[in-house]
Amino acid sequence: MSSLNLDDFTDLIERPDGGVRRDAEARRERQTVPPGSLGRLDDLGEWLAAAQGAVPVRPVERPRVVLFAGDHGIAELGVSARPAGSAGQLVRDVLEGARPVSVLARRLDVPVRIVDMGLDCDPGTLPEDVVRHRVRRGSGRIDVEDALTLEEAEAAFRAGVAVADEEADSGTDLVVLGDVSVGGTTVAGVLVAALCGTDASVVTGRGGLAIDDLAWMRKCAAIRDALRRARPVLGDQLRLLATVGGADLAAITGFLLQSAVRKMPVILDGVVVAACALVGQRVAFRAPDWWLAAHDSGEPGQAKALDRMALEPLLTQGVTVGEGAGALLALPLVQAAAALSAELPEQPEEPKEPKDEDAPEL
Repeated sequence: MSSLNLDDFTDLIERPDGGVRRDAEARRERQTVPPGSLGRLDDLGEWLAAAQGAVPVRPVERPRVVLFAGDHGIAELGVSARPAGSAGQLVRDVLEGARPVSVLARRLDVPVRIVDMGLDCDPGTLPEDVVRHRVRRGSGRIDVEDALTLEEAEAAFRAGVAVADEEADSGTDLVVLGDVSVGGTTVAGVLVAALCGTDASVVTGRGGLAIDDLAWMRKCAAIRDALRRARPVLGDQLRLLATVGGADLAAITGFLLQSAVRKMPVILDGVVVAACALVGQRVAFRAPDWWLAAHDSGEPGQAKALDRMALEPLLTQGVTVGEGAGALLALPLVQAAAALSAELPEQPEEPKEPKDEDAPEL
């Protein structure tokens, strides 16, 4: 029996300040550039002002990329173009600066933090600050067994909460959230299909490194079989993550919810993060107000999850690589929206005509 009560998040999470958002909208109407002429940048600036509780909006000065990493046993079925258990190499590549997120982060001067929750590799091959939250080595094959024990799921969820607290306490003012996984898009598809009440074929995509038709059929069958195991536990979100999730997904869910508690805005990356956000919405319905959908990756499961949460992606670039790269592309847009909202001048007030005291009263 878990000692973690997810219902507490419903009470702890408040919406971004509606009064501040109205003040930001009023200020935008007074600026020299007509309202609406900057498109969604107006909405972004107002969203950020409400999240910060400040008008004019403050610049985003301390963003951070946070990536949760894990290997998934379902990859043994050949549902991914990468070998099962190879996510550790991707993590090492990110650390060495050889992945797209590394290049973009250098260019944008944004630090990258990787949190190993369930990689299938020797922890000694990675830095201590990466592996210190690891719950287990790899996750179970969800078509035939649970991904985690309930105790492991709780530990992973609590680790995500702890990482969110560490980021908020260190002054991070915006998080770009992603994953580094092998088999993760299959697990995400199961969660989305289960929570949206749809069939496996509706959420089965080609993954980060595109798979061929035979692999797609294996992936679809794996999601179908895992769905049978997911449906009986839909009413218990922690048990759902234990049954058909994984340590990295449980941690991402905890991170998302605690970020909302701490009023720390988050930019969501691809289908894995979107699936966790959907679980988070089931836990606390106000939580998605703190999240921003960065991009449309083309993964059908991501589109389904974002639609269910009424989150509209900022970009459509077809970036499927994961690891927060697509979300990082949206960061300059958010920073531009903040600058425009804060720095565009307001129209001067028209001088009032002085009242003639000698004029006869009517």
